[in-house]
Amino acid sequence: MSEELRRSNEELCRDLQTRANEREGADQEPVTSPKEFPMSFSQEIVDVAIPATLVGPKVTFTGTEGPEAHLTAFHTQMMLVGGSGAVRCKLFMSTLAGTAMDWFISLPDGHVTPFPQLTKLFRAQYIANRAPPFVSYDLFDVRQYQGESLKEFLHCFGA
Repeated sequence: MSEELRRSNEELCRDLQTRANEREGADQEPVTSPKEFPMSFSQEIVDVAIPATLVGPKVTFTGTEGPEAHLTAFHTQMMLVGGSGAVRCKLFMSTLAGTAMDWFISLPDGHVTPFPQLTKLFRAQYIANRAPPFVSYDLFDVRQYQGESLKEFLHCFGA
């Protein structure tokens, strides 16, 4: 009887192991390389390594915000951590998401050389997202309401 139980137990163990192996194979996706796309940076930017101690900026641009606000936030954070122009190019790319990343990927191979060129291309692409500048006739809508103090009115006027 014990011999029969031992064989049955071994058979069940083999069956469980086979099923576990099949399940692991089904859970894992086939290994494929990431989508290949042209590298918009020049080779000298690609070759520059980002120091491991450097903390990247914590801003994200999706393509719907104003470009100046994003560039200001990026420059401010980069001033704190430093880095060469090539490092700034690589880190700037890491702040792009969605349609902004699609735009960046669509740039020709080796097109971006210095960081100022990248910011110029970025501004040109997203110029339509800029807030329109104030003009003098916008001031005609500013009125002091009845019961509003002069101090409150001047605060609103200044804003």
